[in-house]
Amino acid sequence: MSDSSLLVPLIGYVGSDGAKGIVRFGFDDVGEAAQFGAEELRAGRPGWVHAALVVDAFLRLPSGRVDALIIDAVEYGPHRRSLKMAVPYRPHTSPQGFAVYRPKFIETSGFDAPDYHAMADVFFSGVDSHEEAAAVWNAHLVDQSV
Repeated sequence: MSDSSLLVPLIGYVGSDGAKGIVRFGFDDVGEAAQFGAEELRAGRPGWVHAALVVDAFLRLPSGRVDALIIDAVEYGPHRRSLKMAVPYRPHTSPQGFAVYRPKFIETSGFDAPDYHAMADVFFSGVDSHEEAAAVWNAHLVDQSV
């Protein structure tokens, strides 16, 4: 079933030549699109150095279920590393209106000792590099965790 209020699953990537791109998975069923995107991320494509799959989903927290963008990121190469994080948000249909909360790291793989501060810096650098997304993020950020 399609839900037009959900973000279409997508992969953003950086190629070995430094070029950046986006692949959107606009299936009729968002779940199928997310699954296909996850398979694409696992396999990678020739020339991809880094890639991240973004899926609109729910995150289960001790406080309950919240809407969140789930980000699976991969660094390809001989020593593959990956991380999963979530950006919880309050949907625009909420009586309090749209809001974005602090990101949460969910898991990492391939890191001897994950440097979460450095990972957060890279994440926010990516957010800031997308002018439209950064404007929405900054206008609706609630500086708290959920």
